[in-house]
Amino acid sequence: MHRIPASVIGVTCATALVLPLAPSAVAASAGPGQPARAVPRAAVTAESGTTGSTESLPLQPLDPDRASGAATFGLTPRSVRNFSLLGVVWDDPAAELHGQVQVRTRGARTGSWSDWRDVEARNADHAADPGTSGTGERASGRVRGATAPLWVGDSDGVEIRVLAESGGPGHTGTAAEGPESAEAAESTVLPLPSGMRLELIDPGEGSASAAGTADGPADGTGVRRKGAVTRQRANPYTAPRPDIVTRADWGADESLREKGFVYTDEVGAAFVHHTASGNDYTCEEVPSLIRGIYRYHTESMGWRDLGYNFLVDKCGKVYEGRAGGVAEPVLGAHTLGFNSHSMGVAVLGTYSSTDPSDAAVKGVARLAAWKLGLYGVDPGAETYLTSEGGNLYTKGTRVRLNVISGHRDGFNTVCPGGKLYDQLGTARSTAAGYQGR
Repeated sequence: MHRIPASVIGVTCATALVLPLAPSAVAASAGPGQPARAVPRAAVTAESGTTGSTESLPLQPLDPDRASGAATFGLTPRSVRNFSLLGVVWDDPAAELHGQVQVRTRGARTGSWSDWRDVEARNADHAADPGTSGTGERASGRVRGATAPLWVGDSDGVEIRVLAESGGPGHTGTAAEGPESAEAAESTVLPLPSGMRLELIDPGEGSASAAGTADGPADGTGVRRKGAVTRQRANPYTAPRPDIVTRADWGADESLREKGFVYTDEVGAAFVHHTASGNDYTCEEVPSLIRGIYRYHTESMGWRDLGYNFLVDKCGKVYEGRAGGVAEPVLGAHTLGFNSHSMGVAVLGTYSSTDPSDAAVKGVARLAAWKLGLYGVDPGAETYLTSEGGNLYTKGTRVRLNVISGHRDGFNTVCPGGKLYDQLGTARSTAAGYQGR
């Protein structure tokens, strides 16, 4: 079977197996007088449950915010099944959540509640492709709008509040400033998206039935697809392949993803991202963190697979992301408008105000030097890509970009965070050096 390029294939997404869990014991509420209510939409994909699960809780109206009078949704403090990663999803994948999302969680080992933490709520920053050619994530019909995921570690209690923005452009009044301002705020309040649910992800301990390897594509049964040979250009500038933690090694449950693969023609650029999932993880926890993001992308957001082609942790270790073969030009879901002819590399963490580690920047450089070298591409050069449509460039626009670019270069977003973006020049020169340029 020959590799089928993304330009000519329409992919039908396999529906992820979703099995209702038996209701767990009613959890005691952590708030006085508040009844506990578990409303799980869970997906346990192994009899033992070690491959993880998702508990989905619909957000409820709460009292309006005292300061602004703005609408507030959320959940009062409650005990839940153990989880380590969370996010909020909603029905319309094109809708934006105009508001602030804050959570606090209870540590399963300590029993202590954390401080309130912000969840990155800009859906457009990491939204799925519209799928006009039949190859985008939205072609499944299951895709939802979503916040970024947040890693919180092993937890068994949660409280969340979503505060709607209380005014449109140019409005500065709040309820605290008087009746007239409060009335104006109410008249211009931006609606929250419908169907908001809190997703609580237990990443489990990994799957014993992970299929395929990092060397090449395999179908859902683990049979390598014939004819899917990387198209390499003759290139005197090559770089050694870095150690890559395979999907099998980080414990991917291959039953969660779509069974087929979609390929683009080549890899001519690399877009660097941050996962915006927080920096409170250890390098030993990374396989669990990636399993959580993978489950969030596939089950909660409805994507075909993990969106990024590769991930890099703060210790500089490289991980295989979307399935299909690490040397292959696998079509990812990372940079709206520029997924074709590129790869997405996500550094695990949030780098808006935190500097990435030197090891992480070198990890990105090592990966880019090797992968781009397979296609004869200089990581320190510039290139041209044609936009497939987004909020920065209209469809058909030919855009000049650095071969190693940030997400914000192709899409109007803060990703990969200002601190990581500032290090991309170093990543380019280091990658070029690894190629011997």
